[in-house]
Amino acid sequence: MKSRSAIPYLFVISIIALLPGCIKNDIPYPRIPQMILSLAAEGESLPAVIDDENFKATVYLNEDVDIRAVGFSEFTMTEGAECSTDLLSGTFDLASPINIVLSRYQDYTWTITAVQEIERYLTIEGQIGQTVIDVPGRRVIVRIAEQENLAYLNLTSIKLGPAGITTLSPDIKPGRINLVRPIDIDVTAHGRTERWTVYAEKVDFMVSTVSADAWSEVIWVYGESQEGLEHGFQYRRSDSEDWVDVSESEIISEGTSFSACIPHLQPLTEYVVRAFAGEEFGKEIHVTTQSTELIPNGTFDQWSLDGKVWQPWNEGGLKFWDTGNKGATTVGESNSVPSDYTPDGAGKSARLETIYANVFGIGKLAAGNIFTGSYLRTSGTNGVLAFGQPWTLRPTKLRGYFQYKTSTIDRSDADHKYLIGRPDSCHIYVALADWTAPYEIRTDPKSRQLFDPSLPSIIAYGELIYSGTMDSYKEFVIPLEYRSTSRIPTYMQITVSSSKYGDYFTGGVGALLYIDQLSFDYDY
Repeated sequence: MKSRSAIPYLFVISIIALLPGCIKNDIPYPRIPQMILSLAAEGESLPAVIDDENFKATVYLNEDVDIRAVGFSEFTMTEGAECSTDLLSGTFDLASPINIVLSRYQDYTWTITAVQEIERYLTIEGQIGQTVIDVPGRRVIVRIAEQENLAYLNLTSIKLGPAGITTLSPDIKPGRINLVRPIDIDVTAHGRTERWTVYAEKVDFMVSTVSADAWSEVIWVYGESQEGLEHGFQYRRSDSEDWVDVSESEIISEGTSFSACIPHLQPLTEYVVRAFAGEEFGKEIHVTTQSTELIPNGTFDQWSLDGKVWQPWNEGGLKFWDTGNKGATTVGESNSVPSDYTPDGAGKSARLETIYANVFGIGKLAAGNIFTGSYLRTSGTNGVLAFGQPWTLRPTKLRGYFQYKTSTIDRSDADHKYLIGRPDSCHIYVALADWTAPYEIRTDPKSRQLFDPSLPSIIAYGELIYSGTMDSYKEFVIPLEYRSTSRIPTYMQITVSSSKYGDYFTGGVGALLYIDQLSFDYDY
């Protein structure tokens, strides 16, 4: 006979036996975005740009590459991910973007886009302004003065497809050309033919003010005129009637196009500019100059201490700069710190030292550094940073004061062993970019992404590299070289490091850099 106390026990056991059929697993899979870590196309003109935030990758192709049959020489992705497409096998038509899916728990769709710039030109002797090359419409338009005879024009140059692999039919070469009626030209490359049409357009003006780009204290102005005419620019404040001639030494002429930089202007002021050729004037263009701004905490007077991490901002203040101290302090002490040693004996400077930190057998070289942006996180002993602060102004120079003591390079990664024994160098650089978000920097060799001044998103760049030992502070000036005067930046990046190859954990222990009083010039 079973005891009464056993009955509840058997009932519980029975209920437990039924539970597996009733329990629903509601624990979600972890969301781990799967990333493209590296990508290289065969025949690329620039390194690929990988946009982690928007899951996009862009490759840049030389003009002689067949964009409809692009091969990839390198492709890596997050460890453990699966890819829907074998990019290292076969070729791909990148005339339009393609999508691939990286999967691990969830699917992540990446878009790969190709950019290919093909140089095309056609010029006529005596033409007015630059030839219009309409790629989508496959049209070439040349402007000719009203009095010219279109039946007796002189073609001086022509190129309508990739160099070395393009044929034209008819096979037009420099010399006499009749453009009374448009000419159709079949342009063949990679076994495909496109029909282009060349037009001559008569115009009754001799000069054109094409555009004007107003910065803070300078204006860039562009014009076109008939070939052979003396040309230039004039400008005035909008509240003045007195025109000022731009100095001939400021005029840059390229065939029928010409440009100039008008310096020494006032910020936030409206000006009027115009081009002239001979006795004629182009249209008047009104522009307003931008403001000027100081670099926040460019004096490095503001610091705070969080545990053993020195931070280049006051407690609760603006976080415009950051350092690699959060990474350095995982195995050592802060090596980017404030100092009372300054050029004028007042305030603070940034003291940046290259160290080798070793704790419990774990060690790594850490270059002293300070940069505009923020330190995001430490991955193992590697750093992940966000480069850049919002900025829309266009300065002409970065200036400041520095003092450097070099040290012999005694630590390196596997790829920079050849630098061992050489003097270390400090590195100061400034860039303006039209990024849509801060640029992520990763120092981990497995997923490394470092700053590259050749990126198409970079509008302007300048740098200083110095190897030696100085007895005192010296002033430096870094000119900014612009790729475009019309592109408006969205971000500004300044990076200062005591070891140029610190991103590769390569440098000389003891290299020491002081930096202070950073500011921008806005004039030439």
